[in-house]
Amino acid sequence: MASLIENLISVLEQENSEYEILLELSRTKTPVIVKGDIVRLQEITDEEQNVIGRIHHLETKREEHIHDIANVINKDVEQLKLENLIQMLDKSPKDQKKLSEIHEKLRVTLSQMQNINAQNRELLAGALELVEFDLNLLQSLRRAPETANYNRGAYSAGSVIGSDTGSFDAKQ
Repeated sequence: MASLIENLISVLEQENSEYEILLELSRTKTPVIVKGDIVRLQEITDEEQNVIGRIHHLETKREEHIHDIANVINKDVEQLKLENLIQMLDKSPKDQKKLSEIHEKLRVTLSQMQNINAQNRELLAGALELVEFDLNLLQSLRRAPETANYNRGAYSAGSVIGSDTGSFDAKQ
């Protein structure tokens, strides 16, 4: 049982390290979003995908270790949470302390990541609103109103105001 707990602690420490790398990438992403540096944002996103792949692999290992521990202690895997496991380790205070510490580290890291990601989400939403506003403004400039001129058949013969803005007027 002790080796299973040590394996679980090892995987959780590796997972926390990967989450810390992901947290740092998220922090790096914030000024990049503000500057609007799309190329650097894509590079960071690619790096994040690599880290997420490693986290997924570690998560699979963690689930295997939890499943093995649940089999050994004859508990249902679905109901075996880290908090429960920490409480069950009261006969092994060393392992209990290690597991408790890494659990707290993971909790803090993930909480910080949620905060940074929420901030980045708001920045991206603001940037998208600004781009949408600019696009709408450009489209509205191209759709200038027509003059109210009609021909003999009562059809509009008006021209679009400002449609000649691309030409050069030598008299001015």
